[in-house]
Amino acid sequence: MELTWHGHSTWHVTVGGTDLLIDPFFDNPKTDLEPADVDDPDYVLLTHGHADHIAHAGEFSDATLVATPELVSYCQEEFGFEDAVGGMGMNLGGTVDCGDATVTMVRADHTNGIMTENDASGGMPAGFVIADGDPTDDDSTTVYNAGDTALMSEMKDVIGDHLAPDAAIVPIGDHFTMGPTQAGVAVDWTGADHAFPQHYDTFPPIEQDPADFEAAVSDAEVHVLEADEPFEL
Repeated sequence: MELTWHGHSTWHVTVGGTDLLIDPFFDNPKTDLEPADVDDPDYVLLTHGHADHIAHAGEFSDATLVATPELVSYCQEEFGFEDAVGGMGMNLGGTVDCGDATVTMVRADHTNGIMTENDASGGMPAGFVIADGDPTDDDSTTVYNAGDTALMSEMKDVIGDHLAPDAAIVPIGDHFTMGPTQAGVAVDWTGADHAFPQHYDTFPPIEQDPADFEAAVSDAEVHVLEADEPFEL
């Protein structure tokens, strides 16, 4: 499994011959890429409907969309997506096949209003557990992308105990999500061996030193990635 961070919360995940793009937002200071520079993904995964997570989703509308039914409906109308997993999106607790990957949608503690004229709802915010097989199988390589979230006991009781990810990608920016200290607790609760920070240094309120996150993680190896550089998990 190959992970590439494009700054903020935008990730390109390759599982076998399948490419997944998470929360495409390239107007961030970490990346020099434009959406047109990115190879077309097979799937676009959206954790929630805030503008800094769906801003460039429409550039990849030929992909199959993975999101809540409410967010799928919005993106089909707004961006022209035709295909969605299952034809209608998915919801919390579900696992779907996405090419060579399996994707499990898990809870995130956040908000999910889409700031339009009518203030559309994106349904529940979410995180994703992506695996190259059955996510509960010890032989699978599994990564948990927490999306935008606060610290929550589900990271320990469900994601850690049941899904047991090898790697955890967590927000550290504070203000809108967890900060570095709580993100460190989150990683420890998941039991992951590898940890990656996201959702920081994009705007003044979320400027952080990732070294503070690294210091807060007790057990996992922390990888502070440079944007657009692939990492083999």
